[in-house]
Parts: sequence; structure tokens; C-alpha cells
Amino acid sequence: MEPLRMFVNGQAMSGGSLSPALSEAVFLGPASTAPRYRFYSVRDEFPGLHPVASGGRSVPGELYEVSYEILRDRLLPGEPPELELGVIELDDGSGTLSMRMRAEALGAPGVIDISDAGGWRAYLTGRTA
Repeated sequence: MEPLRMFVNGQAMSGGSLSPALSEAVFLGPASTAPRYRFYSVRDEFPGLHPVASGGRSVPGELYEVSYEILRDRLLPGEPPELELGVIELDDGSGTLSMRMRAEALGAPGVIDISDAGGWRAYLTGRTA
């Protein structure tokens, strides 16, 4: 079966709490989204992308080649209910799978816009500095 590409930008990135789920995936390298997304922190536990018509930013992350089995059995079970699997656009114009914020989760307590932070790792570093 043909592998899938998966963009991650939070806890599934190398070193994150969900990164073991991608231990058998092929790391394709760093990547960034097209500047069509806002980026949110949910209770400072994990981030989420959400597409917008205007005012979007490019969000850095990592790109992996994954099998359906890795996606179904390892990665998706660890994702929080505020996120859903979707297709996003990368800065090179190509599409890839990624977890995205559910629209109904945007107004939940503890959700803050961190689009200008420079990504999840930069946000966490800045928060503890």
C-alpha cells in the first residue's frame, strides 16, 4: 500500500510526547504550512492549526511518510478530541495530512492564538523563559 505524508507541528514532532508513535515512520524533514492558518495552544498541552481566509501564518513542523497502520494504530489514538485529521497545504503548494483544530474547539477555555510565536517549540520556550 502506498505510504501517506503526515505533517506534525506539536507533540508528535521529534522529542515530543507523541513522537514514539512515529518511530517506524520515515522522517522527510522540516516543513512549513502555507500562510493560510492560525495556530493555537490548547491549555498549553498541545497546538492546533485552523485554516483562515485571511490573516494566516506559516507554521513550522515536520513531515513524515507513514503507513495507514501507523496513522490508524499509533498516531490517531493519541490525539486529543479537539483535533481532527484533515488535509492542509504546505508552503511548496503540495497537500498533506495533518491534525487540525475542530472549529467548535476554537472558543473553548484555555485556547489561545499563538500564530506569531514561531511554532510550538518556540512558543513553549518563550513561555518558560
